[in-house]
Amino acid sequence: MSFRITYSVLNADMSELHKEFDKVLAQVKSQIGQEFPSYFGHKAYTSGNFLEDRNPANTTELLAKFHITPVGEIDRVMEIASKAQKSWGMTPWQERARIIKKAADLISERRLELSAIMALETGKNRLESLGDVEESADLFRYYAGQLESTNGFDKPLASLSPNEKTRSILKPYGNFVVVAPFNFPLALAAGMSGGALLGGNSVVLKPSQETPWCGQKLFEVLRDAGLPEGVFQVLHGKGSELGAALCRHPKVEGIVFTGSKKVGMEIMSKFSSIYPKPCFLELGGKNPTIVCESADLEKAVEGVCRSSMGLSGQKCSALSRVYVHHSLKNEFAERLVERTKKVSVGDPLDKDIYMGPVINESAFKRFEAAAAEAKKDGKILIGGNSLRKDALANGYFVEPTVVEIAHGHRLSREELFLPFLTLHSFDSLPQALEMANDCEYGLTAGIFSNKKEDVDYFMDHIQSGVLYANRQTGATTGAWPGVQAFCGWKGSGSTGKGGCGPYYVQQFMREQSQTRME
Repeated sequence: MSFRITYSVLNADMSELHKEFDKVLAQVKSQIGQEFPSYFGHKAYTSGNFLEDRNPANTTELLAKFHITPVGEIDRVMEIASKAQKSWGMTPWQERARIIKKAADLISERRLELSAIMALETGKNRLESLGDVEESADLFRYYAGQLESTNGFDKPLASLSPNEKTRSILKPYGNFVVVAPFNFPLALAAGMSGGALLGGNSVVLKPSQETPWCGQKLFEVLRDAGLPEGVFQVLHGKGSELGAALCRHPKVEGIVFTGSKKVGMEIMSKFSSIYPKPCFLELGGKNPTIVCESADLEKAVEGVCRSSMGLSGQKCSALSRVYVHHSLKNEFAERLVERTKKVSVGDPLDKDIYMGPVINESAFKRFEAAAAEAKKDGKILIGGNSLRKDALANGYFVEPTVVEIAHGHRLSREELFLPFLTLHSFDSLPQALEMANDCEYGLTAGIFSNKKEDVDYFMDHIQSGVLYANRQTGATTGAWPGVQAFCGWKGSGSTGKGGCGPYYVQQFMREQSQTRME
């Protein structure tokens, strides 16, 4: 294969890749039903109390069972992390970068196995899964490069006298807890963990309870790459219990969390009680796209559909609001309905399927409630029904849905995390920007216009961290390491410096000024 799978691949010939994927998928399926431990250091820990990992496309299929770490064992875990971090933090930055780049190579070597596991575990289609795995490897490589390009964040400073030597150096905080979500179970877990590890910190990873198998595989990659024992540990359990207890532990010096705004704000409010500690939050979005009067409708419809329905709308970057110039609204709506009809829904392991299930029963019920509300308060242009019947009876399948509803309605303001798009019209670009910015979130946003002045105005006035113009492959989605920095504004993030971008690793370190008189 002469190209990499990213989220922006449109028309490449995938025939050979699909053949390879099918072979590995058969091997992965033969492993279904295993038990996996949590890991204290490199040592397996078994509790006898299990977290069940089920296929959201077929809930009768038990993929694996994972031993839950009791809250009472966290003290022991953090002692291991603290001891390991002392030597890891003193390890030359060149060695830290070497190990993480080796882990990236292992991810690339194992990409088909990892992608097959991910498709089973999350309900992602196979190309989305392959993209997630490729991104994981690129995140490791890109972040390691940030150490290499800055000499390990060691910078000489000016002197006030001839015999004075000064420098600024970044040093690790200590122990980080990483709480990862289900939707990018390898890329986000790897990216958050990689930033902390390269900064010389130890990491305790709490994978999503929906995707523990991907967390297990990340542990294996880092262990096999030579990461010292205790520097990276994986604990399995529920976020409301184990995750909450980890975030409150006194030996935790930093937290990295991707998930809902509600949970993230609760973590932040309770974390720093004695002194300020770093708490990096990526908290989702309610992302808009504006379709101007001069837009290429073919590009706009394709970009809008792909960004709103990919991964069943379960991306923090997913498009959920589209604002269309009033002169184009009817034609755009007709074209979008016709394009949405072509979105294939079903078992994501099928190479011809674009949209798999939503992740669990809670998401399924949230869709049903949103559809009922849309029927009552707006107009459903397409979709609005569940598909849990016949061949799809055992999965959490729903229809891709487009709704025309008033701006400001709850469905156009709250993050639903579903394949659920609201359609609105506007008369002028300033009005469209005002409506697009009228939201507590500010993650991604897009525009379609053939006028440079429209794009310039959009770039200058939209309140979001990740912007796209005329992007057919995804109106608001598809960020890639070193290509699009992924930074949330307002309620979408806490740091002002995002993943995939050039300032990420340095956030996991604190500055120390050193002056020596000679």
